Amino acid sequence: MTDVTAGRQQVAVPAMGLVVLVGVSGSGKSTFARRHFKPTEVVSSDFCRGLVADDENDQSATPDAFDVLHYIAGTRLRRGLLTVVDATNVQQAARATLVKLARSHDVLVDAIVLDVPEQVAVERNRQRPERDFGAHVVSRQHRDLRRSVRRLNKEGFRRVHVLRGADQIDGAEIVRERPWNDRTDEHGPFDLIGDVHGCASELRTLLAELGWKIEYAGNAAVGATHPEGRQAAFVGDLVDRGPDTPGVLRLVMGMVTSGNAFCVSGNHEAKLVRALRGSKVTVSHGLAESLAQLESEPEEFRARAYTFMDGLLSHYVLDDGKLVVAHAGLKESYHGRSSGRVRSFALYGDTTGETDEYGLPVRHPWAQEYRGQAVVVYGHTPVPAAEWINNTICLDTGAVFGGALTALRYPEREIVSVPAEQQWYEPVRPLATAMADREASVLRIGDVAGTRWLETTHAGKVKIPEENAAAALEIMSRFAVDPRWLIYLPPTMSPVATSATEGFLERPEQAFEEYAGWGVSRVVCEEKHMGSRAVAVIAKDADAAERRFGVGDGTTGVVYTRTGRPFFTDTADLVDRLRLAAEPLFESLDTDWLALDCELLPWSAKALDLIKAQYASVCAAARTVLPEALAVLEQAASRGLDVGDALDRSRRRLRNAEAFRDAYAAYVRPTDGLDGVTLAPFQILACEGRALALTESHEWHLAELAKLEDDLITPTRHRFVDLASQDERDAATRWWLDLTADGGEGMVVKPAHSCMGGSSPASRCVAGSTSGSSTAPTTPSPSTCSVGATWGRNASSPIVSTDWDWRH
Repeated sequence: MTDVTAGRQQVAVPAMGLVVLVGVSGSGKSTFARRHFKPTEVVSSDFCRGLVADDENDQSATPDAFDVLHYIAGTRLRRGLLTVVDATNVQQAARATLVKLARSHDVLVDAIVLDVPEQVAVERNRQRPERDFGAHVVSRQHRDLRRSVRRLNKEGFRRVHVLRGADQIDGAEIVRERPWNDRTDEHGPFDLIGDVHGCASELRTLLAELGWKIEYAGNAAVGATHPEGRQAAFVGDLVDRGPDTPGVLRLVMGMVTSGNAFCVSGNHEAKLVRALRGSKVTVSHGLAESLAQLESEPEEFRARAYTFMDGLLSHYVLDDGKLVVAHAGLKESYHGRSSGRVRSFALYGDTTGETDEYGLPVRHPWAQEYRGQAVVVYGHTPVPAAEWINNTICLDTGAVFGGALTALRYPEREIVSVPAEQQWYEPVRPLATAMADREASVLRIGDVAGTRWLETTHAGKVKIPEENAAAALEIMSRFAVDPRWLIYLPPTMSPVATSATEGFLERPEQAFEEYAGWGVSRVVCEEKHMGSRAVAVIAKDADAAERRFGVGDGTTGVVYTRTGRPFFTDTADLVDRLRLAAEPLFESLDTDWLALDCELLPWSAKALDLIKAQYASVCAAARTVLPEALAVLEQAASRGLDVGDALDRSRRRLRNAEAFRDAYAAYVRPTDGLDGVTLAPFQILACEGRALALTESHEWHLAELAKLEDDLITPTRHRFVDLASQDERDAATRWWLDLTADGGEGMVVKPAHSCMGGSSPASRCVAGSTSGSSTAPTTPSPSTCSVGATWGRNASSPIVSTDWDWRH
């Protein structure tokens, strides 16, 4: 209990939590609350009575008023807001309800007692005509307060602050203490390191691989610094099982003490602390090794190690809340919270209460249900390789069991591992089991149903109305490919300005001008293939497909349309052919899966039924009927009848029918199953750990794709244009005219650089997900202009369509 004196005026309360004001009526609680807290932070019992009874002094409304008060306070605590309860709270039952409320939301709760003489409170109430109760009410409250003060410390409050008399109350200063785990002001960059388990040599190797400079005192590593100012963050379980627990502790303690690292507690540190304290614990799972190794260390080191481990927090919230580090992970509602169950979850995970055949706890797969915006980095349960699951990643790759010691570079999301020097400890359960036991990660109705707001990188919040979500869910659930493969959906298009050139709707000049106006200096013009937009997601083998996408049925990929539907009833043969053709990319990109943006050729492979039913039937009818009509009209004209206008119109219609037939015929070529079908990839969307569509230039993409030499692959002809050179612009326009004159569809114009991080509208793109869910484009930032030809007016005059295509 803090008894505030004249020399100690500061009252420290949690910045996120509950503050309970305790005092008799007339003690000045409302005045104190108005002076020190925002109006929105204070929930008053009098105000709640007014809400439910239109009279703040109607004592008969008290039960309903407190129902409202508890609801408002609970809602604020759930949202992480400081909440101050302004009520007498002199009775233990009333305080117990509020303490329970704080605990249910895993926040700290403080009490501030305003203790004024009874007669002062009585006189204040007498001066307020709305307070029509007698002095006996204040006397009863004062007796309750006297009894309460002695036991407040045992009621679950973190701190109890007692302000005695008007002078102390008036002189108090409220100080807000943020939670110890709140390090949102630390922005890194970070190197996050998985479970070390006494593998000191591997830790030094990994730090060196990450660019850290290790500091030595004699032969002992006592700290490390990074020349680029990076910070390390350890996910716990530094100790037990491995050959050198003291060496790991000495190095990590030095890094933390110097401010170069953070470290959270693991369950092994917690158990080792209890053992060093003398508590009765079961000496198992490597604890014996740590105790024996520490026994040979000086007493001063053991004391320092004990203090360090005993002071480790359950988790940290870093980088403005974008990064959370906890040993066993942490669900979103626990981020930044403080309670026993939060610490238990962070140290041990969410267990079902059952044990598996190895005698180990069965853990609830919280990561599969995680939908938070913050990246959660954890360890605890060893896995064969670090993998992303719903914005979470486990970095325990079993170094002590002969696996690897793994780190994550943040915010780069680059994984760095070093192999274990040997198997230091025999695992109870094989590492491969952790992956094999993982359930398939599929869409959940709660993720897509109802009105939703999506946070985007460049467009802020985007609203998805409920009716739109329902329509999309209907289509996707009935017709789309397995959603685990559906990592990208191509965006739509929007046209540029209309051309002023006679006979043309649009021309490349408009695209060049608009790009130049947005500050783009160089563009690439790519041949526009006459096919159907396709996305191909392929894995190197079935194991990679299961590891990366959770698809364990033996399939190794899928090729789907811009609406997420499969092109064919069975795309296995096409995927197999593409997988073999893509072997050079698997090797050059050091990846076991790829996502490619392509065109599937010819268009008739997908749209033959449409061509037959709507295009060919119209053309066939016209080419059958119009020659007969022309013959009759020409015969009539030979007899001197005035049918010139009708004859001219019929001739134009026949020419148009012929031109129409030539136009769609260019999109048709014979196919038999997959024979005759080709793919024209023009961008590598992503591979393991890299969103290449965002980071690499189109020049890089085209150079990589040129490595694909297979009959399945149709190359994309292209040329680069310096927009400052009129000669190059003119040459590109002539190239486009040649393409269309030869029956081609036209060309696509894009900024040559990558579209990540630019300041001009032409380079602003929305980042799409490459980790298991599809993301639609959400801002009309033009980054691709496609210029194609259709035919109209007459067969020699191409009418051009120019489309803007903003990509992920």
